[in-house]
Formats: sequence, structure tokens, C-alpha cells
Amino acid sequence: MAQQQVKWGIVSTIKAGAEDILRFAAHHLEMGAHRLYLYLDAPCPDAFGHLKAHPKIRVITCDDTYWGKQGRTKGRRPAKHQVRQSANATRAYHRQAAGDVDWLLHCDVDEFLWSPDPVAATLAELPQEALCARVRPLEALAGGDGSAFKTLADETASAAAYGPFGADLRGGFLSHTQGKLFVRCGQPRLEFRIHNAFVDDSPNPGQAELDQMELCHFHAQNWDSWLAHYQYRLRKGSYRAELKPTRARQAGGITMHELLSTLEREEGTAGLRRFFEAVCADGPALRERLDAAGLLRIRQLGLGATRQKHFPSSP
Repeated sequence: MAQQQVKWGIVSTIKAGAEDILRFAAHHLEMGAHRLYLYLDAPCPDAFGHLKAHPKIRVITCDDTYWGKQGRTKGRRPAKHQVRQSANATRAYHRQAAGDVDWLLHCDVDEFLWSPDPVAATLAELPQEALCARVRPLEALAGGDGSAFKTLADETASAAAYGPFGADLRGGFLSHTQGKLFVRCGQPRLEFRIHNAFVDDSPNPGQAELDQMELCHFHAQNWDSWLAHYQYRLRKGSYRAELKPTRARQAGGITMHELLSTLEREEGTAGLRRFFEAVCADGPALRERLDAAGLLRIRQLGLGATRQKHFPSSP
């Protein structure tokens, strides 16, 4: 498929403030997305009008009326946000993206696609048997200028960069290491999950790796934001108890849930702050350790300027 014929889009279920939503939308329009399918998990009047007016954006507020019409979820709003995300992405894939785009990426409002080459050109080069393509993440350092990221680490590099915490950080990250999927449109029985896609019982059919692309993930904006989200993530999100440890139990491995809970129990907020400073706070010390371990990546995304370009009338 020629580059100029390839159209790609993004689907996302979003619960965020207007500035974050518009920043996310503007960045991906700038990257060349043909269509954005945005499902607002909570109303955002300050963003809705700007989104609705844009010809490349399809925006839906997921209120009770919306969920009442969704047979897939039996007319009820799913309690877990992961289930809501998967249901909306699958709906967009089959009902909106079909015939509209060739490839659909499912990602979150704090994730920003980055590529040195046009995304359409890269997707056009994939073989026809590649039915999905994975973008691996970078994780942003917190509290800086938004340009510093870390890439996935092996065990040795993780220990060098993060000290005693490195052994129990998966790839050196606080959040997911799997990345997200582009899926080729037109597969009739496909269902999205958060990091994967299934056709019948087969996961990620014909998966390719998009080694030249990255998904810049702002898991933590700063210390205050991270702490504000900490309890929710501990109960229901990326630090929840049921997730597996990085290392085998026999080798002393513990989960992120256990690590953070222990720090909080033994040292209180000071222990959590010590962890945060060691593994994700932007500053000369961490940047130096990451650079020495070959893990530092600088990506100038220009998110504020891009938002003003695409939504000039937004506050």
C-alpha cells in the first residue's frame, strides 16, 4: 500500500482536564493522524466544543445514555476502567474506523506517539501478513521540562540506574513495558484489550515490531501528581496487588504493590518520596545515571505549541 494511501487513527478513552485532552489530540493530529476517536469517560465541556468542531475528530461522551445502548456491556457502565477502554476501542474499530482508516492505535491520554519518519510511511512498509504492530514505550522523567525519558532496561542497566530499587522495577519502569498496538482494520472478529488484540482466541495475530517508533508515556507529571494518583494505582491501576513480580519469588522478587506498600508502612510518605526521587524525578543525578547506562532519551515534543496551533481558540 503506498504511503499516500495509508490512513491511520487513534482511539482513546479519556478522563482528564481540557488542556490534557487538547494537548493529546493536537499532538497526534500533528503526527499525521487521519482520525481521532475520543471517548470521554467523564464530561469535559471545556474540551468538547473544540473537539467536536474539528473535522478529523469524532468525540463521544460516555454517559449513562451511551452505556445504555451498548449491548456488548449489557447496557451497563463497566466498573473497571480497563473494561470500558477495551469496549470503546473495539466499538470504534468495528463501527467507526472500518472504511475510514487502515490502521488504528489504541492508547491513553498520557501517551504520545513519536517517530522520526512519517507514521503512514512506516505502516505502509509492513507486510500484508502483519495484522498488528507494536509500539514500545518510553517513560517520562517527572517534574522537569517534559523532554527527558528513559527507555527499557535490562537487569544490569536497571541496577546501575536505580540502585536497590532496580531489581523490582520491570524494565526500570513504574508503568507498563508492553507498549500499545496498531491494528490493521478489517478483521471482523477482533477485540481490543489494553495492550493486546485478539481474533477469536489468538492474541496479536501477525504482530510486527515498530522499532523506529516510540510511545512517550507521561506516567508521572511531578511528585504531587504521582502521590495524588498513588492510592488509586495501588488499588486498581498499574501497582495493583494481582500483578506479578519482575523476578521469580524464589529469587526474592516482590511486586510493585508490595514494594510501595512496605515503603509506606515503614517510612511513610518520606519512603515513597525516596523511591520517587531515585527512579523517576527529573534532575541531574538521575539523568547522569540514565545516560551512563545508555537509557536516557531526549524527545522535544513541543506539546504546548502544538496545542495552540491546532486549537488556537482554546484557553
